[in-house]
Amino acid sequence: MGEHHTILELLGLNTPTAKYWISIGLFLATYAMIILEKFFHRVPAALLGGALAIFIGLVTPKEAWESIDHNTMFLLVGMMVIVSVLIESGFFSILSNWALRITKGDPLKILLVFTFLTAFLSAFLDNVTTVLFMVPILLQMLIKLRINPIPYVIATVLASNIGGTATLIGDPPNIIIGSLGHFTFNDFIVNLTPIIIITHIFGTITFVLYMKWRGYLERKITDERELKEIIEGQKAEYDIPLMRKGLIIFGITLLLFFFHHLIGLEPGTVALTMASILLLWTKLNPEKVFERVEWGTLMFFVGLFMVIGTLEVTGVFEDLAHFVAGIVKDALSGILIIGGLSAIISGIVDNIPFTMAMSYVLLDLQQSVHFNVEPLWWALALGACLGGNLTIIGASANVVAAGLVEKEGYKISFFDFIKMGTPVAMVTVFVALFLLWLKYLIFGY
Repeated sequence: MGEHHTILELLGLNTPTAKYWISIGLFLATYAMIILEKFFHRVPAALLGGALAIFIGLVTPKEAWESIDHNTMFLLVGMMVIVSVLIESGFFSILSNWALRITKGDPLKILLVFTFLTAFLSAFLDNVTTVLFMVPILLQMLIKLRINPIPYVIATVLASNIGGTATLIGDPPNIIIGSLGHFTFNDFIVNLTPIIIITHIFGTITFVLYMKWRGYLERKITDERELKEIIEGQKAEYDIPLMRKGLIIFGITLLLFFFHHLIGLEPGTVALTMASILLLWTKLNPEKVFERVEWGTLMFFVGLFMVIGTLEVTGVFEDLAHFVAGIVKDALSGILIIGGLSAIISGIVDNIPFTMAMSYVLLDLQQSVHFNVEPLWWALALGACLGGNLTIIGASANVVAAGLVEKEGYKISFFDFIKMGTPVAMVTVFVALFLLWLKYLIFGY
């Protein structure tokens, strides 16, 4: 058999240096297409970027496959199936009607209730799971009230990323930091939870002010009688046996999520296993259930993970992490440098591979410096998680929410998200890093 050559080899560009810069160029081109969504849909744009990485020989098919975060993909598929069954049972319609009665259709109350609940739940569940659970309830309620759901969904997603920062199990970067840095669940509670509680208050004030300024908190139904009829006249069709099965599986799934680090199972494995059990138990037509699965969102992640994987394979992340470590002279300055840069980078690329690369650099750093590097681990966690609110591709939950909204006929554009996400991200990152810096300045380290 003849020897096979990649396109880069045929062009004489198969050197590590050439691959390094081509991988950066491919990422920037893919990112540009995602931003220019008026001309390119983000899903084929991401898939094209990932496919080109293999096609021209930047990475092998095996390397591209390994760059896909299978835990995230399994988690998304599993939870989408469970949520699909709960939608089929009428569970979300009941919750939507209940939320409508509690808030009495008041936009500000809806915003505050949903962002608080989302932030709280995201501290104990993966924030993707929380968004998959909360957004359908929010959408059903706002559509009944004839309110544009996009700003409310964005606010809910921002709250999920803030709340997920508070604990070891709330966000994937924290799981990586806990594992590699050997931090316990209690370490996160002590070091991050108080900071995140205060940060969430500032984040809430920011998006309430933004929505008030843009007129998003105005009622669309001003007639009290009509509003009362909508609130009291809602009837939900539901299937109690199906709902019971769905809630039992959902409850077991959440319980296993909470203890996954003790039983040695990734959340994705738990979600996929429990979803499969639910499908077998309910005997529903899988094709009907899979119609509600956000396949566009899943394919977007496949492409994006492969494009970002080229940056990892060619050493871009490693160089970036070492550059950051090289300018850190002490713990206090390191909090601001590592936290700030982690936030910016995590808003542009997926925070999982960056957190992984930076974690190994911190492990090396603690062997060669005279100061305690523990504050830098917490700065990395705050920056990587909160920075995900900068753009729509900064965190998995953002992309998932955009997919859910699109199914209802709405669209969250790249710039729609930036208008609201960037101010909230800037305020929360600043507040969180300042509080962390203040803690170590006052109490030492």
